Amino acid sequence: MTTITTTPLPAPPSRLRAVLGGVKRFFRRAPLSAFWGVIAALIVAMAMAAPLVAPYPPLKTDFRAMQKPPSEKHWFGTDQVGRDTLSRVIYGSQTSLTVALGAVVFGTTVGALWGLACGYFGGRFDMASQRVIEFLQSFPDLILAMAIARALGGGVVTVIVAIAVTRIPFGGRVIRSVVLSLKEMQYVEAARGLGASHQRLMFRHILPQCVAPYLILATTHLGVAIIIEASLGFLGVGIPPPSPTWGNMLSDALNAGLVPPWWLVLFPGVAITITVLAFNLLGDGIRDMLDPRLRGSV
Repeated sequence: MTTITTTPLPAPPSRLRAVLGGVKRFFRRAPLSAFWGVIAALIVAMAMAAPLVAPYPPLKTDFRAMQKPPSEKHWFGTDQVGRDTLSRVIYGSQTSLTVALGAVVFGTTVGALWGLACGYFGGRFDMASQRVIEFLQSFPDLILAMAIARALGGGVVTVIVAIAVTRIPFGGRVIRSVVLSLKEMQYVEAARGLGASHQRLMFRHILPQCVAPYLILATTHLGVAIIIEASLGFLGVGIPPPSPTWGNMLSDALNAGLVPPWWLVLFPGVAITITVLAFNLLGDGIRDMLDPRLRGSV
């Protein structure tokens, strides 16, 4: 009789267990936000797998099926030159999410570092910086982004920079307020008394405590960035055609006739609405989980 020895599977790393535990708590305490988080994850997965998911190439024209309503062959119908609307919506998610994510990460990071320096050093640097931030905030986000995009010209990088500039003041203001309270904490004073340099105090003792508000800002501003990108495309100052974006699709629908076909307006609009709603509600749930004052109410 032979005995079979089984080797126990290695336990998952403690960091992985902590992440999984955090996800379970998030689903238990904020089920609505967790549901929309799953929707947001599915949208991101669809955008990443666009070449595999889309039934047709986004720029493929079919002059025998121009401006056709939804059918078995084209579930979301076709546009005025016979391009499949479903494929363009899927590829549009790739472009819109790339622009929004790049703009939010770039703008929020620059604003956070700027706010960190303002809150830590204070004085004239802080005063001058706040005047610049107030100047940027005096313009509506869409108007400022449109002016920058028009000045720099069309393109993906231009749109990312234009939207990122509108996100900088929010990151600067929020992180500055957090730093102003953190730099007076006893552990920071103790590190300063032990001779820690400004760089060590800022990046080792203060900046890690700003991760939670940074994540909240980045998540909640994704929806705003998607709306701004779609608005720029709709107004003709965003990513130029024929690149499929949700804003460009809505703009093209206006050129399809005096009364645009309903499917050319409905499906890109629904895609924008669901995506913005998903990221906004996910951001609300993350805020409630990470904010100590709101944990008890979630």
